[in-house]
Amino acid sequence: MSKIVILTGDAAETLEVFYPYHRLQEAGFEVHIAAPEKKKLQFVVHNFVDGFDTYTEGPGHHWPADIAFADVNPDDYVAAVVPGGRAPEYVRNNPDAKRIVRHFMEKDAPVAVTCHGPLILAAAGVLNGRTTSAYPELAIDVETAGGVFEDGGAVVDGNLVSARAWPDNGTWMKAFLEVLPTP
Repeated sequence: MSKIVILTGDAAETLEVFYPYHRLQEAGFEVHIAAPEKKKLQFVVHNFVDGFDTYTEGPGHHWPADIAFADVNPDDYVAAVVPGGRAPEYVRNNPDAKRIVRHFMEKDAPVAVTCHGPLILAAAGVLNGRTTSAYPELAIDVETAGGVFEDGGAVVDGNLVSARAWPDNGTWMKAFLEVLPTP
């Protein structure tokens, strides 16, 4: 069975982890959650409130990481998913997370990224000349890393499939499944 790795950590957006996790399993892939350490992770829930300048955050579900970043051999996986939430703010500093992302981007293997996930790609130095969506307030981060920001729910640039946030989950995963190999 083909395997896909999800790169995340504490404070990841629950819906941006669980939707691809279950959708990719449903499509026939074995899915592993990788994090800085193999432990039980605490996810969060972000919501959008009328009249509020940014999103709100509350506690989400707990879920165990299957593997630590340091133990991930990217050659064991056909694709990677990078959810958002606040996890990418610190995950982007992890050398193994950057190693994994670089591997997939350099091999032109499928990568799905959403919300704050492009922060990890920017830190790994793989956005130069690439078009990606992200949470709209990250447009400056994408552009500073040499990327082209596109405000869309299913932006496809070759192997890279991106979205703004969890409200785009359906179109994001539909587009990602179209670039994935058969499980």
